[in-house]
Amino acid sequence: MENHNDSHIVPFKTYGIILAVLIVLTLISVAVTQIDLASLTVFTAILLASIKSGIVLVYFMHLKFDNLMMKIFVTAVFVLVALVMVVTFLDYNYR
Repeated sequence: MENHNDSHIVPFKTYGIILAVLIVLTLISVAVTQIDLASLTVFTAILLASIKSGIVLVYFMHLKFDNLMMKIFVTAVFVLVALVMVVTFLDYNYR
């Protein structure tokens, strides 16, 4: 078992940059709802939300400093959710 007592000191500037990126992505997702992209509107909103949740996982939940097995499990969950969404959209489009 690894020793997880090691502290990972992340500079405050990094958190500020991540905050700015998350705010910009939120503003983009709000702007996308004002543009008529037809069926791509929902896909774009979900894609932006996935990117934002990935950033939160990596930096704020310190997945960046976790072991490889945890990274593989989290990636597998994201792939599974993506596959479920793709199958759902395909089912919805071809009914």
